[in-house]
Amino acid sequence: MFTTKTCSLGAALVLVAAAVPAFAAETDFDAVQITATPVAGKITMLQGNGGNIAVSLGTDGVLMVDDQFAPLSEKITAAITKLGGGAPHFLLNTHWHGDHSGGNENFADTATIIAQDNVRVRLADPANTREDAALPVITYATGLSIHYNGEEIKLIHLPHGHTDGDSAVWFTGSNVIHMGDEYVTNGFPFIDLDSGGSVEGLIDNLTRILAQLPDDIRIIPGHGELSTKGAMSAWIEGVRASAKIITDQMAAGKSLAAIIQQGLPDQYDSWGMGFINETAYITAVYTSSSNP
Repeated sequence: MFTTKTCSLGAALVLVAAAVPAFAAETDFDAVQITATPVAGKITMLQGNGGNIAVSLGTDGVLMVDDQFAPLSEKITAAITKLGGGAPHFLLNTHWHGDHSGGNENFADTATIIAQDNVRVRLADPANTREDAALPVITYATGLSIHYNGEEIKLIHLPHGHTDGDSAVWFTGSNVIHMGDEYVTNGFPFIDLDSGGSVEGLIDNLTRILAQLPDDIRIIPGHGELSTKGAMSAWIEGVRASAKIITDQMAAGKSLAAIIQQGLPDQYDSWGMGFINETAYITAVYTSSSNP
């Protein structure tokens, strides 16, 4: 059943424009605790404030995927030390957003930073005021393999989904994949239109990679709890179905304001309680579909 929502078009656009919020400045980082969850094989997931972190720990040393916000770097380092690891040798960025790459400068002295080409381009943009140390020193276009801690670690470009520079990081021996913000378990996806994101691209990316994954793989989402292939598949279908509701109304000639007012079925109410609310999601899908 649909519910009627009240939101002006102007407010909707403001919500999307603010989709990368200044929540880092509002966070009490002193109160944040870093928790460690064993995943499988050599991989541990760290959670604190920001995107989920994957840590590979083995005889070669430490490789880390994403690093949250800069003020948490010391706590992240302490958590890795508690696991028995030292300073990371490699740091992989799943994309450029500050809740995933904010600590790059702090780890750059020991870690080689690797990411997709567009991550370096966006971090180097003067508007983002990042230091040169934050920039990836190795970049790739479509794919890259790292052989570390006894397994092949595949970086796979997922183009024009969450952003235009997203990577999935597949630890093939441990049977674990970090999906970055292409997949979250806590609500609607964030389609960063200003960074080349697209809802159609996100659905295509996830459908393509899902077909490659073994059924028993462990999935680290960009945000939320550890997940499974079945859960990710169900989430993709939810995104696909909700996007179709919006595009079907667009095809019927409804305006963005009218679609927002109509809203999505009640089954999506809980999705709108995450980082992206329903109005921002509808607006992103509408805008993305209007400018494919």
